[in-house]
Amino acid sequence: MAKSTTRGTDRRSGGNSRKGRSVFTGVLIGLTVGAILAVGVALWVTGNNPFRSKPASPEAHPAAAAAAVKTAPPPATPDTAPSFDFYKVLPGDAPSELPSAPNKTVASPLYYLQAGAFHDADEADNLKAQLALLGVEAEIQTSEVTADKGVYHRVRVGPFRAMDEVNRTRSLLTQNNIPVTLVKETPTPQEKP
Repeated sequence: MAKSTTRGTDRRSGGNSRKGRSVFTGVLIGLTVGAILAVGVALWVTGNNPFRSKPASPEAHPAAAAAAVKTAPPPATPDTAPSFDFYKVLPGDAPSELPSAPNKTVASPLYYLQAGAFHDADEADNLKAQLALLGVEAEIQTSEVTADKGVYHRVRVGPFRAMDEVNRTRSLLTQNNIPVTLVKETPTPQEKP
């Protein structure tokens, strides 16, 4: 009769189980080594050494424990929290007293030299470039003067705080045939919070 061929199936199943066991064993060994290394690194970083010899406990030497109790300082009383009285913290002694008004400082005026005002923005840019070649920094302010006159592009040099600077810059510009007009602005004081 016919013999069953179980040898081929046994070989396959035996080979797969052995291979599966070796992978599982490798993973298990890797996890164990990783855990041991992690614990070792954690102990090394924190400075705890479980293998270090510990000092003898006070119960082992009753005389030393009794001396330690006698020489221990008495427990310190906790510091009391500071007491704040709202009306003592505020400036002024009397609660009905109003704070003094801040000193009003007069803002010093700012001076500008206006080199021109143009309807065309390109002309304003050309004049600004001409001033830049002279080493003078200018800015262009665009504003609508009135509804019937339209938009103007002002070319201004400044701001200057002192008249010395204004006169030096004005003389430089007049030497290079650029007429300027002095414009004085007084900044409005702003209230501080």
